Amino acid sequence: MEDEIQFERDGHVARVWLNRPWKKNCVTVPILDRLDEIITEVDEDPGLRVLVVRGRGGTFCSGFDLDSLKADYVGKSNAIDVAVKSAKVCDRLYSMKTPSVAVLEGHVTAGGFEIMISCDFAISADDAKIGDFHIRRALFGGAGPIYRVPRMIGIRKTKELMLTGKLLSGVEAAEFGLINKSAPADKLDETVEDFIGDLADKSPFTMWLTKMTIDRSLDADTQSLMVMEHLAVGVALNSEDANEGVSAFLEKREPKWQGR
Repeated sequence: MEDEIQFERDGHVARVWLNRPWKKNCVTVPILDRLDEIITEVDEDPGLRVLVVRGRGGTFCSGFDLDSLKADYVGKSNAIDVAVKSAKVCDRLYSMKTPSVAVLEGHVTAGGFEIMISCDFAISADDAKIGDFHIRRALFGGAGPIYRVPRMIGIRKTKELMLTGKLLSGVEAAEFGLINKSAPADKLDETVEDFIGDLADKSPFTMWLTKMTIDRSLDADTQSLMVMEHLAVGVALNSEDANEGVSAFLEKREPKWQGR
């Protein structure tokens, strides 16, 4: 299992690699369990400020392992279990304190698509193949498409994507508003490093506070969000990192974040 999902610490950056290139990095329940553990490890490590999720072998993830799905879940009374597991782990990824970036190459379909939409950001190679894809196999995505994708790209574009099973290139996915950036394959690593650099140098405490409140922004009325905003301002102003940020600006030096 350690070989099939790899976890690396690289300064302030945590890197997770799906490593089953012979199966286009399709996932299994044990892989999802390990991803869940890694999410906790990253959030509990004050030195880690960004999580990067990627696949080995030039592809991101083609979904759940269909051999495992057919053997363990298709036509069985426990079929819902795989949806519950997948949804739980993807929601933990979406809700974690640390911002996450999916780096997309090759196939980004079905469960891989769900992992991608559960990350805060996505950066793709121009020639990636990105889509929900479930409908092509008469399956239904159980980890976020109906409640994450419409919030990203609207109802009509979501129906176009999910009801046709179409695959988008990285360029098309950026035009859809589904991902943040697309780059030529030979510029992907450089684009990713530039992007995560703009995240890794920020206060991890304020990053978490801002990310958490943005995640709630489409789920409540304006007046409730104003109250949450007021409280967040108060929490931020009373943090050690706010004191350090203001002091560093006035003293014309780089801040040294404490993460609290």
